[in-house]
Amino acid sequence: MKKVTIQWLGHSCFKLTWDNWSAVVDPYQDGSVPGLDNLQVSAIDVFCSHGHYDHDAAEVVKQIKMAAPAPKITRVNSFHDNENGTKRGENIIRVFDFDGFKVAHFGDLGHVLSDEQVSRIGDVDVALLPVGGFYTIDAPTAKEVAQQVKAKVIIPMHYRTDKFGFDVIGTLDEFTKLYDDVTYTGSDTVVYVSKDDVKTGENTAKDAKVLVLVPAMAK
Repeated sequence: MKKVTIQWLGHSCFKLTWDNWSAVVDPYQDGSVPGLDNLQVSAIDVFCSHGHYDHDAAEVVKQIKMAAPAPKITRVNSFHDNENGTKRGENIIRVFDFDGFKVAHFGDLGHVLSDEQVSRIGDVDVALLPVGGFYTIDAPTAKEVAQQVKAKVIIPMHYRTDKFGFDVIGTLDEFTKLYDDVTYTGSDTVVYVSKDDVKTGENTAKDAKVLVLVPAMAK
């Protein structure tokens, strides 16, 4: 398989690179996320999960005008809350299929998945998953969602530390304490060159590896 690079810029914003193709997902407005510098990033494509200022700032991404083969992208509609969107509206989950290596970005998901959503998403190699609660699913619910899609690797996002993130959302350790296999990479980037790079075996979240990245835009 072609090399897949996942870079966490901060909050829910990631840059995905696959050969010559690149995309930024959920860019945030300048100054909108405590502890994060303004985004300085370029990509061919930009995707936003919903219309809130900390996820929908496509204009801050310098878009590259270049033709490159893109992955198959599945858009799965969901909600920003557990009340069918009545509180915070809709949310888009995107599944990027890199020739069978699947990376899912869950945006500001606010609920466990329906059977139909699970079927459309399928089994996931890497889940980019909000874990902080308040605006999104909390840590226990995030684990349940990861189990629903049989995630092999989970990269948590949308949480706070003493250096970045919104005060009202939960901390990283509320999620990591639910897992035995947690790796603190010390990096903002992880690279996959083979499906053998992800955890094999039962392929369920109870056995999943949690990779903690450092946001590239942390001050």
